[in-house]
Amino acid sequence: MDLKVLCVIVCFYALTLTYTEAGIPKCCVTTKTEIPEHVLRKVQRWKMQTNTGACNTAALILHVKGLRKPVCAHPKIMAILTRIRRKMKRSARGFKN
Repeated sequence: MDLKVLCVIVCFYALTLTYTEAGIPKCCVTTKTEIPEHVLRKVQRWKMQTNTGACNTAALILHVKGLRKPVCAHPKIMAILTRIRRKMKRSARGFKN
């Protein structure tokens, strides 16, 4: 086989592989029901994953400062996270006065 043809085939394969990986959603397969409070205090943002789309598990995806990968939490953790964030906001306002 000619080297040019082989190079074109390899490039085409690499391009196809890149596009198919971009189309596959990243889903949480399992969720944690207990997450330490010190980890929840470091949450920068979160996203709710529903079980009605491409992913078949309902989860709360937490992006934690200092961690490379997001944490997959059970949706009930949202109530705990909201309570912690509210408490942190109140204490921050108390220090400003």
